[in-house]
Amino acid sequence: MTIRTIRNFLVSVATALLALTLAQASLAATAPTSPAPEHPAIQPQALALLKATSDKLAAASALRFTALTIYEAPAKNGQSLYYSTLSKVTMQRPNKLRVITPGDGPASDFLYDGTDMLAYAPAADLVAVGPAPPTVDETIKAAENQAAIFFPFAEVIVSDPYKNITEGLTTAFVVGQSHVVGDTITDMVAITNENVQAEIWIGVDDGLPRMIRATYVKDPTRSHYEIEFSDWQVNPTLTADAFTSLPAQKAAKMKFARPDTPAPSAP
Repeated sequence: MTIRTIRNFLVSVATALLALTLAQASLAATAPTSPAPEHPAIQPQALALLKATSDKLAAASALRFTALTIYEAPAKNGQSLYYSTLSKVTMQRPNKLRVITPGDGPASDFLYDGTDMLAYAPAADLVAVGPAPPTVDETIKAAENQAAIFFPFAEVIVSDPYKNITEGLTTAFVVGQSHVVGDTITDMVAITNENVQAEIWIGVDDGLPRMIRATYVKDPTRSHYEIEFSDWQVNPTLTADAFTSLPAQKAAKMKFARPDTPAPSAP
């Protein structure tokens, strides 16, 4: 076979392949396209799961649980660092709350007895004391506004968790089930609004939240937060001293104030 014959053969093969490719492209362009499967932005099933767990939490006269929060913060070199806070929470409606918080930093106790709120630092033996509003919901806001005390688990102890979770939703859908979170079977629900993208794991048997993962989309660092719930007690029997602390009562007192408040200048 001469070189010319081989060249002519290769040209013929290339021409045939090009014609086949063009034909397939033409068929793909003219073939009817299948409509995308419907996937509603807000699924009724997802809202039903959120409503059921919210109703159970709201109906409880008292709650006790542990919340392990892992949050992300950027280092000076831009690397993401992760910190953990463990909160042992006791709440009684409408006006009692205690949060004991050891963590990757100074430990603290927060107490609210319906009249006053106290933030106690055991290591420094100092306690900040201030008048408190008449409900847990209002006290959570007051603690954040007056002293920058933020409770990442607040959604599960407010009087209307469903409103807090679903207000302004743009999407809500069921992801599926997990068999590894919280040592039980959980339904996974994904939600978004203009501020946050979150996923919630809800126990199938008890209807209680087991984990929440969230990203605050307006945060320039787009940091991630994870809260794992355990040791749930619904309507536990609480003693009279559940919302008091003898060490806090004996500690040196100071006023409630934000940590970024400028110190008064010396005379």
